[in-house]
Amino acid sequence: MFNTTAWNRLRYSLYAPLYDAVADRAFRRPRHASLEQVTWQPGMRVLLVGAGTGLDLPWLPRDVEIHATDLSPAMVKRSERRAEALGMDVQAAVMDAEALGFPDDHFDVVVMHLILAVMPDPDRGLTEARRVLKDDGQLCVMDKFQADDRPASASRRALNALTSAIATDITRQARPLLEDAGFAIEQDTPVMMGTLFRALLARPAGARPA
Repeated sequence: MFNTTAWNRLRYSLYAPLYDAVADRAFRRPRHASLEQVTWQPGMRVLLVGAGTGLDLPWLPRDVEIHATDLSPAMVKRSERRAEALGMDVQAAVMDAEALGFPDDHFDVVVMHLILAVMPDPDRGLTEARRVLKDDGQLCVMDKFQADDRPASASRRALNALTSAIATDITRQARPLLEDAGFAIEQDTPVMMGTLFRALLARPAGARPA
């Protein structure tokens, strides 16, 4: 019951000053590996959903159009400062990943790093990603996931009651989430802590889900 949009906005605003120290070095290689799976082309329109303080920016091509969103105003401000320091033109905005303020079929690439495990409703977030992504677009995901071939154990579900309140859900499964939202997974690569953290590249699979 704690993992609500309002609670996420508050806690990530509180985390913002410390976020880089915790997340930069630890996730530098996984971010890079995830973004390397994308087939990049000049002029692509790219959306970073839950962009945080902009730690993905150094790994993005300089010849694409970048939009970055986050629920936390404090995170967005830090992302803007990072973009300026890197000399990158990034359009950053405070936005709920479950209600994106962009038109349909707008982006060539949607990046969702370390957000599906913290969203109150990841199904809704992925449905929004599918909506704003072009039919030939690419979805780039990197996060922690429970194994797809078995449900979470009773002990893991019990621990999740605590972790989901203060940080992240540890019981979500990547393949069911992405496929139910209308995506076909093309690449699925373990990038950290064995198979706990995975980088996935997916594309829209046929018609949009109803």
